[in-house]
Amino acid sequence: MSEPRDNAGAIVRADAARVLARVVFDGVSLRSGFDARAARSNDPRDRALLSATLFSASRWWLRFDAVLDQLLERALPAKAREIHCLLVLGFVQIEVMRMPEYAVVAACVDAARLLGQPRHAGLVNAVLRRYLRERVALLASVDQDPATRHAHPRWLIERIGNDWPRDLEAILAANNCEAPLTLRVNRRRSTREALRERLAADGIVAEAPAHIGDGLVLAESTDVSRLPGYAEGHFSVQDGAAQQVADLLDLENGQRILDACAAPGGKAAHILERADVDLTALDSDAGRLPRMRENLQRLGLAASILQGDATRPVTWWDGRPFDRILLDAPCSASGIIRRQPDIKLHRRAADIAPLAAIQARLGDALWPMLAPGGRLLYTTCSLLRAENEAVMARFLDLHADARALPIAERLGRAAGPGRQNLPGNKGMDGFYYAVVEKAH
Repeated sequence: MSEPRDNAGAIVRADAARVLARVVFDGVSLRSGFDARAARSNDPRDRALLSATLFSASRWWLRFDAVLDQLLERALPAKAREIHCLLVLGFVQIEVMRMPEYAVVAACVDAARLLGQPRHAGLVNAVLRRYLRERVALLASVDQDPATRHAHPRWLIERIGNDWPRDLEAILAANNCEAPLTLRVNRRRSTREALRERLAADGIVAEAPAHIGDGLVLAESTDVSRLPGYAEGHFSVQDGAAQQVADLLDLENGQRILDACAAPGGKAAHILERADVDLTALDSDAGRLPRMRENLQRLGLAASILQGDATRPVTWWDGRPFDRILLDAPCSASGIIRRQPDIKLHRRAADIAPLAAIQARLGDALWPMLAPGGRLLYTTCSLLRAENEAVMARFLDLHADARALPIAERLGRAAGPGRQNLPGNKGMDGFYYAVVEKAH
């Protein structure tokens, strides 16, 4: 039995607090937490509010959690962690989302009761109202610390500042903006102009940027599964930076290609949309393969999908060399924070060195599988030089038969043997590219 609409605001806030608590305190991914909770609602308005609240609260958690510290005489007990999250998302709805102040207060008070914590309803009311009275001084106080001013962990600010000192402020600002919704048109089922016209007929405005040949950028985010053409496989969702990958592979019909870390299959699908190739889509996580199969099936595409560890080819490789290898390596994801703001809450400084070691092992293991004259494309969605140019510089030092190929300036800043797109540049995510060719 559904709850009445007049209580919908409180219900959504209670749901958001539950998900946010799992994201912040249990390390659950924001996307999976949202998907699980949103599946319970049949109302698109509620799902939209839940999504906007969760993503904004995750994006600004480090700032407004510090505000809450100043408003509480003592920390809330662990059993009240959902109230903790409810207060932070209340601040965010007021300050960032610019929602009506006292409507937010009233709905959060009701949400506290829905969370089964009626004893804290008075606290929620008092803290939010005090915030409204003292917000200028509170925000000025947290703004004195770059970590809380920019809502980024200190270690990440230091890393980005060391790697991209002139761009630090712009990168942090871009990370705190909502990413645009970018579609990739499936060339085998539609054209960019045809899809754009079909969207326009439904009142949906889409721009066709010159720098991404298959891309459409929507003026507003929406539930893509409800867009015309989705069920027919006319498009996928993919940021423009990731869409550049297919261009760099220099695809030709008949090539044998390996996508070494393929799930959930976006880049594999783009390759198959571009050329008639023999594609092996490999991923070490068997749990991610069903989604990849579903994505390819919706788009009308076919690949050899394998579960296997790319660093142990003896367990899955048939011994035939590949003409192209895409290594979209596991990384810190520090370039896609605007799209996945929970990265700021989950990633740690200690993660970077082990990730770089994995990236190096992957490159070394894949290189013998590449045919002479073939290309290996190394990509990450990281901003950090330790995961990008340092990994590829080491690779080139160790492999005398590898030669870095030039990459067009439009793909970003020169970064060792590759190029780095910074977050927000041309509206795209942070992304690194390096192309190496194997000697004949």
